[in-house]
Amino acid sequence: MKAFIIDRYKTRNAARLGDMPDPLLRDDDVLVQVQAAGVNPLDSKIRDGEFKLILPYHLPLILGNDVAGVVVQVGPRVQRVELGDEVYARPHHNRIGAFAELIAMNERDVALKPKNLTMEEAASIPLVGLTAWQALIEKANLGKGQKVLIHAGSGGVGTFTIQLAKYLGATVATTTSTANVELVKRLGADVVIDYKKDKFENILSGYDLVLNSLGTDTLEKSLGVLKAGGKLISISGPPDPDFAKIIGANWLVGQVMRLLSSRIRRKAKSHRVGYSFLFMRADGQQLGKITFLIESGVIRPVMDRVFPFTAIADALAYVETGRSKGKVVIKIA
Repeated sequence: MKAFIIDRYKTRNAARLGDMPDPLLRDDDVLVQVQAAGVNPLDSKIRDGEFKLILPYHLPLILGNDVAGVVVQVGPRVQRVELGDEVYARPHHNRIGAFAELIAMNERDVALKPKNLTMEEAASIPLVGLTAWQALIEKANLGKGQKVLIHAGSGGVGTFTIQLAKYLGATVATTTSTANVELVKRLGADVVIDYKKDKFENILSGYDLVLNSLGTDTLEKSLGVLKAGGKLISISGPPDPDFAKIIGANWLVGQVMRLLSSRIRRKAKSHRVGYSFLFMRADGQQLGKITFLIESGVIRPVMDRVFPFTAIADALAYVETGRSKGKVVIKIA
């Protein structure tokens, strides 16, 4: 099969379109013919080796963490999915590979595609949808009347999280550039901070939750926005000791994560707030709940551009500019 492969880390020239063996199907797996794949900053970070400490992949590696397609084969133990089903998924982090003609995934990581979405629209959802769900609902238990600040509201995670937070009944603030102010307002943001004109830390206070996807400077400034007992959740790091336990990291890796996050954890404690790192996990059941919200019209996908399979390198470069509005998607078939 054709696939987008990296042969070594830390060099863009190492990523190429080439041939790889068809995936091997396990008893609980479904084999999906990929129709479309979402492009995420995570793909570039994996390519550049930023996650090799916590995700020690074997090279050559097929990139891609969002997929939509059609089931063409099922393992003997599969019960929830049938041949011909249109599905979408965020593959388990140990089995990524959406930038390919075929991908094998455990059925528990897969959900039926929303009927009201195209394959390209569906491929834009899993990673950002599950990130928003696990941050707002699992970790923060966000509810009606609470206040949340979502950084980078016009990005892939931001556009989805704003809509989910509004559905949960929260007051939503977000940061964005001047060009995207109207977009995030249409999605439901109550307070919009144009970071080119204003500093969010000088305007906002008394918030229950901040979801950070930006750098260390923004992360630390966000502490002052929270009220005592509030939560700061970051999807851009640094990883914390709890995350090391979740992934079963060895003692040395755990100590490295403890050291990397010591500064922000110490500052969070001094502000009487909690800090945690979120590396979202695959979960077909949660994705099924997201499907319901999409089919009900509560949440709609926000897409920027669709690239052809042969232009994956261009798609990654475009996402790396940080200027995409919503998600970027690859049309595979």
